[in-house]
Amino acid sequence: MTEQNQLPLNADDNLSEGESQVFRLRLFVIGASPNSIRAITNLKTICDQYIEHNYELEIIDVYQQPLIAEAEQIVALPLLIKKSPGIERKLIGDMSNTAKVLKGLGIYSES
Repeated sequence: MTEQNQLPLNADDNLSEGESQVFRLRLFVIGASPNSIRAITNLKTICDQYIEHNYELEIIDVYQQPLIAEAEQIVALPLLIKKSPGIERKLIGDMSNTAKVLKGLGIYSES
């Protein structure tokens, strides 16, 4: 399996051509644990490289905001929830596999 660069998917794209997509992302972490720090760093790198200024990233520490975590029914951490565009998707882990994160966000396809 090889990863091809910059092949946008249109399956989640409900916007008209020329209208920018803003990715609304929520990353749930546990304090400053090594996995949490890795997930934050990896996700920021991916976002800055692939979707630049077209994203809003909310980092939620479940220790500090347990009600939000409960409302989202968090079962494992770190957990990324893509709220928009398109359907909601959840990714678990430290976001170290760029190809899987991109696929999970619906940004690029594999071919």
